[in-house]
Parts: sequence; structure tokens; C-alpha cells
Amino acid sequence: MRTRSPNTPNTPSTHARWTRIGSAAVATAALVFAGLGTAAQASATTATTAATATASKVTWSATPCATPKKKGELACDSLRVTGGVTAFQKQEAKEDGATPKAADAATPSGYGPSDLQSAYGLTSAASSKGSGETIAIVDAYDDPNAEADLAKYRSYYGLSSCTTANGCFKKVSQTGSTTSLPSADSGWAEEISLDLDMASATCPNCHITLVEATSATMANLGKAVNEAVSLGAKFVSNSYGGSESSSGTSYDTSYFNHPGVAITVSAGDSAYGAEYPAASKYVTSVGGTKLATSSTTRGWTESVWKTSTTEGTGSGCSKYDAKPSWQTDTGCTKRMISDVSAVADPATGVSVYDSYGVTAGWYTFGGTSASSPIIAGVYALAGTPSSSSYPAQFPYKAAGTSALNDVTSGNNGTCSTSYFCTATSGYDGPTGWGTPEGTGAFTG
Repeated sequence: MRTRSPNTPNTPSTHARWTRIGSAAVATAALVFAGLGTAAQASATTATTAATATASKVTWSATPCATPKKKGELACDSLRVTGGVTAFQKQEAKEDGATPKAADAATPSGYGPSDLQSAYGLTSAASSKGSGETIAIVDAYDDPNAEADLAKYRSYYGLSSCTTANGCFKKVSQTGSTTSLPSADSGWAEEISLDLDMASATCPNCHITLVEATSATMANLGKAVNEAVSLGAKFVSNSYGGSESSSGTSYDTSYFNHPGVAITVSAGDSAYGAEYPAASKYVTSVGGTKLATSSTTRGWTESVWKTSTTEGTGSGCSKYDAKPSWQTDTGCTKRMISDVSAVADPATGVSVYDSYGVTAGWYTFGGTSASSPIIAGVYALAGTPSSSSYPAQFPYKAAGTSALNDVTSGNNGTCSTSYFCTATSGYDGPTGWGTPEGTGAFTG
């Protein structure tokens, strides 16, 4: 069953936020939601109900950094909910016996740490593991409010403080400077908030180093990855990507070949198709799912995230990158994307606190930018990888076991080789070997 986030108990004040009913339309929605409306009521309010249903549909838009500012820059892989009622809100309202309230910045409208830990079998590990481990978040440009916003998120959900003062948090440039930082950018600041919060959600005891690249070019982001590793991070999350090119193999050598370091990369948000650096043979490429509560023993269910033919989790067969030895699928002779997956659908998105360039408050985000830091956190909970290992291989060793939730429904487009774009039992492109069920598939 889904568990409540620590700071959202069923208190009168919390319950009240779900029961503010200000119009006949909302009242009608309450009846429809509860299944209590009579035929007469439904007939009398058809137009109102239709309008309410439309209003409750989740809407979102790509964050500004999803559109590169300059030629040669890569895009972040995140989307922010702009309206409607998310899966989290519907579940909260159902539990409280109240009307779901449309998302706003005042209160969280996405899944919090306890939800994600429950969904991926991490509750016990998250409470006891991760101390001494450092997750590096690599993004472009500066978020001036990164530390303050992270503090808001962690405080709300009852997570331990993670600050520069107590040694838990560090923000540096791609050269390691703590004072000479890149220019600020509100779009990338949203991405940074998402990444920091998701690393915190899955590994609350981990330290976090934010490495900010001067710009979103592969060269600068790659230098930031190298800096993260040189600073001692054994887990590095990258929530960005772009079109593949023949330069990918040289980037592999220059930036991503770090044995003993788990490097996670978003598979992309443009539906079926491969992108880089998710295609690097040295990284764990992370696809995206739709996550919802269910009556199963697990308490959750997942399917491939797909919004349209142009929006959904990325996947596919690389044109350039060689196939790593641990990939044994036969339809793709080169590197296949993805390896594993986690929640990415904005309609079933995650809660984030952000304040730079937007109204300070709570937002719900999706995109494979969410799934990459989640998986980086799982690797961190599993412990430091052995020095000569390539952690992208670890889930393959656990393939088909209870350490992974096999995602078997949905697709992210049309493809000539079915498993490239369609979920199936066992390995498939959109979700890889599945989603975490504990940390057993992420150690080695």
C-alpha cells in the first residue's frame, strides 16, 4: 500500500486542504469521483461535470531548459505540471474521502520520498543506508537558490538537514570552484531542484555535490562529470541529452569511462529514439514509467510512459556506440537503450520545491530527468561499486529476479523490432530490465 509522506498526516488542517469546495462544479466532481451522483444530478450538471473533468486532466509543459539556449547545447529531460489533478492528489483525496484539489504551489501535488521508497522497495534501505556516500548531480548553469530550496524540500518531508555548513551539500563549478560559478538560469534551476530532491528522496542519508557546467554543451557537461568523479563521487546523475553523433565514442572515452562509478543518464523525453549520452556504453541509461497505486501485493503498478508519438520515454538502438559485453539482446548490434527505469510520467509525477524564476513553492515534475537521479540514489543505497566495475552491468546480473519489477505493458512509439519500443516480459528498450525492488540489482 502507498504510505503517507511524513509531513502529510491525516490531521484536520491537512484534511481541510482537500475539502475546500468553492463551486457547484467542484461539488459535482466530488460526487462523480465518489460514484455517488444520481442520474438526475448527472443530467442536470452535464456541462459542469464535463468542464470539471477537463479541468482535472493533468497538463504540463517542458521546462525552459528542454529547449537549448544556443546551438550545440543539450536539453534537460524534464516537464512541469501546470494544471489538473495528479495521481498523488487523487490517491490522497481517496484516502481522505475528499475532493481532489487541482495542483498549485501551496502544497505538494506529486509523490514524495515515502511514496518513491515504497514503490521501489527502498523504505528500509533509505532509513539505514547511504551514510558516507556522495551523489553528484551534473547540470548546466547556476541555481542561486539550490541549497535553500533543497532545505525546504527536506524539512517538509522530515529528512535530515543537508547543508554546506554540516558538510552534506556542496555546490561547485565544472572546475571545482565554490565561488566562481556559471551564470544563473531559471530553466536549469528547475532541473537542478528536481535532481537534488530526487536524490534526497531515495537516499536521504547521502551527501550531495551539485556540479554546475558553464553551459549545456557536451564538452562542458562532460568536464563537470569528470570533476564530480575527481571530487570523490561514486554516483553521478545526468538528466540531459541530445541527438546522437559520431562524436559519441570520443565523448565516451573523454567523459564517461569511469570504472567503479555509477553514472546514470536520462533516456530522453521525445518518445522512441536513441539519444546521447544515454547511448554511452559506460553509463546506466534510465527509461521512464507511469507509476500508480494498485491492489497488488506490491501496492504499485507501472507501464511505459508515453504521452504522444513525440513525448514519452526514449529508447532504441544506438547508431554509433558499441554494444557492451553484458547486453545480450539480439535485435540491436550496438548499444541498446535503456537498462532500467523509474517514474517519469508527469501525470504520476514527483513533488519538487523550487523558487528561482518561479513562484516559490511546490511543483510536480516528470520526464526521465526524474528517473535518473532516483536510480542514482538506488545505486548509492546499494553501496560503493567495486573499483574496476561498470555498474551499468549490475542490473543485467539480476535480470529476471525479484530484485527488479518487470514492466510488461505499454510502448513509446512504433518500431520495426518490437522490443525496441514495446514493453514485454524480460528486457525491452523503454524500461530495460524494469524498476528497482530494493537494492539487490544495483550492487557489484
